Amino acid sequence: MKLATLKDGSRDGKLVVVNDRLTFCTDASHIAPTLQAALDDWEHVAPKLELLAESLSHEAVPTLRFHEHDAHSPLPRAYQWADGSAYVNHVELVRKARGAKMPESFWTDPLMYQGGSDTFLAPRDPISMRDEAWGIDMEGEIAVVTGDVPMGVSAEAARDHILLVLLVNDVSLRGLIPAELGKGFGFFQSKPSSAFSPVAVTPDALGDAWKGGKLHLPLHVDLNGQPFGRANAGIDMTFDFGQLIAHAAKTRPLSAGTIIGSGTVSNKLDGGPGKPVADGGVGYSCVAEIRMIETINTGEAKTPFLKFGDTVRIEMHDTEGHSIFGAIEQTVEKYEE
Repeated sequence: MKLATLKDGSRDGKLVVVNDRLTFCTDASHIAPTLQAALDDWEHVAPKLELLAESLSHEAVPTLRFHEHDAHSPLPRAYQWADGSAYVNHVELVRKARGAKMPESFWTDPLMYQGGSDTFLAPRDPISMRDEAWGIDMEGEIAVVTGDVPMGVSAEAARDHILLVLLVNDVSLRGLIPAELGKGFGFFQSKPSSAFSPVAVTPDALGDAWKGGKLHLPLHVDLNGQPFGRANAGIDMTFDFGQLIAHAAKTRPLSAGTIIGSGTVSNKLDGGPGKPVADGGVGYSCVAEIRMIETINTGEAKTPFLKFGDTVRIEMHDTEGHSIFGAIEQTVEKYEE
């Protein structure tokens, strides 16, 4: 089942069910007005939405064309957005580039930060920033939306609480991160509003690509129309989503509608750093990673961070080449008051 939220002038939009090919949708607001309302009563609402999805597939209900530009984030705002760093290869490169040894605990205990969840960007909204010098970067990620999760849940049991899967552009301001981390109190200014894919998908609709709490497909990241990253989200993922959810729920229950991110999707190459798509590698899901590799190899980062006018596209295709979640496509622009 595929769900989306259409912009309707309200903060939280209107819930619709979308067909598999993302071409048509049908109004689901008579079942639940918003996606959050559906998640709050998932046990009773989900079967009704499934029936509506089945009717949509047989064209037995009123339909309208689904335009990704009309879609908001599936959850335009959420009670919780916590982003992990499940691809430890990415973390290792960050630290190696600045000559810092990585603690062994990073391989056994996930990193996670609590992000702002009150103003998510729609998938086709621009990335508006005041200053290019802040080091604007995209981060292509996978995320899951949970139901209610009890405190102390096991990693295995946590997988059963995953209700939806979606894509993320976790926008980062690399130039602001060092000073914030230097204070010893985590990210805030350096992590502005994130963007999510137009469509959220139930795990069962992902078929064999969803197994072990991981999504085993390449994540397509393009920069200015050129392939930038094709890393497989199921490879080199040190912590699966069950482990990430269990980490987040160690000392607190999680509310229905909690979003847990994977961190930047990152693959190694023959046990070492990856290489660009143009050179036969799978590339990168953020600019920072290629800059780290450049620094490690040559002592200097050459690839610039995003500039005003640059366009980022993040998407994932099934084995037949069809878009699963729709595309996040955003242009970086100067913020004007």
